[in-house]
Amino acid sequence: MAAAAAGPADPPSGPAAGARFFCTAGRGLEPFLMREVRVRLQATQVEYISGKVFFTTCSDLNMLKTLKSAERLFLLIKKQFPFNVSSVSKGKIFYEMQRFINDDPESWLNAISIWKNLLELDAKKKKLSQGDANPLKRKIGENDSIIAKKLKAEQMQETRENRECQLEKPIEEETLERGDSLTEREKCEEELQNDVAKAGDTLNQNDLTFRVSCRCSGAIAKTLSAQIFIHLNDIYSVMGIPVFRVSLASRAYIRTAGLRSTIAWAMASVAEIKAGAFVLDPMCGLGTILLEAAKEWPDVYYVGADVSDSQLQGACDNLKAASLTGKIELLKVSVIELPLPSESVDIIISDIPFGKKFKLGKDIKSILQEMERVLHVGGTIVLLLSEDHRRRLQDCEGSGFPLNSKGSHSDEPGVEKCLVLEGKTGISETVSSSFEANHQECLHKMPPFGSLVPVECYKVSLGKTDAFIHKYKKSSSSGL
Repeated sequence: MAAAAAGPADPPSGPAAGARFFCTAGRGLEPFLMREVRVRLQATQVEYISGKVFFTTCSDLNMLKTLKSAERLFLLIKKQFPFNVSSVSKGKIFYEMQRFINDDPESWLNAISIWKNLLELDAKKKKLSQGDANPLKRKIGENDSIIAKKLKAEQMQETRENRECQLEKPIEEETLERGDSLTEREKCEEELQNDVAKAGDTLNQNDLTFRVSCRCSGAIAKTLSAQIFIHLNDIYSVMGIPVFRVSLASRAYIRTAGLRSTIAWAMASVAEIKAGAFVLDPMCGLGTILLEAAKEWPDVYYVGADVSDSQLQGACDNLKAASLTGKIELLKVSVIELPLPSESVDIIISDIPFGKKFKLGKDIKSILQEMERVLHVGGTIVLLLSEDHRRRLQDCEGSGFPLNSKGSHSDEPGVEKCLVLEGKTGISETVSSSFEANHQECLHKMPPFGSLVPVECYKVSLGKTDAFIHKYKKSSSSGL
């Protein structure tokens, strides 16, 4: 993507030669994050291990903050092969970890230099944007403390003057007291000047702080406790600096959390939303999917439906918090009785409820039939389904399209879109054969349903349980 020419006063957009980062991601979201960093950040050297995606980019902090499928972002210091824990002692492992951390100070210096440059660039951009704003509205937070100190100094002076008049002290004592008062005032003014200087020097090196965290998994976790400050597993030993204090998955515009925002965004991205489309979530709950979609693809008509008053109220509150009240319409209707004409919707995206609280049972068939009815030919359905939902759909497979010998539908576009990950630039992308096998197995277990043909399937983690993102295309009129 071409960038506009920058003036002499404009700071550079990011690290000149690119920096090496890694993001943590929920299990199953690695392909979404790999695709996102390449498209959004023009990242290169993209690779992944389970739960982490590594990449190189020249993007600045503002661009890095826009990642939607990531959990945490780190600046990579060092990555190497895992420690061998099969035959060595615990003391040997500690020694190897010490070498891992200490033996390459250059990697620390390079990473900290890049990190500091990112912060400086961000501060310069903020300063430039403040310069364009109304001068009377600049640095209100900093001015509050300065004004408070001015008032304190004036109050101290007024108090001392009143005391002088009341006590009518001798001239010598009065002179001395005034001298003390002047000394106190000079101290306040000096302190005030120091505060002003500190406010201008926002990136003093002494102010740079960071936290190092540790997580052990795999065989090494059985040998060592987690009281070390590196990430270790059976594939790599990884060390990095967290770039942001708050997780990228914590959306400031969501007041009441429902479905994990990263999962919601992934579902919306699979749907391939285009401007002017009619997008429906017929079981919207708190509206997380529609919020994520509307933030990313705003020029679309969004409708959310639910039968629960409390869920709709929560969705309404979320819309207000995200300033999207006029962008998404909410309806109280049943998913099996949608007040919409047949073949009137372009895209349906929905998290089908499951668990002990939601026992849909055979209702899953009625739900999909109604979705199929309102979806136009060529339209897309993206659903988040439990394993139980999948089994019940397989029981309904009799009316579907025939499967080919491999168990998937032949000649369906987009089936392998995220498997190859568009290796257009010639950059070697690490996509393991095990992931391809899992994806194909997931896809093969997707049954067709009436005119709904399975296109893509992803197994994703919801924490304590797993679920499946299913994408269907409507191939012909349902006749319902």
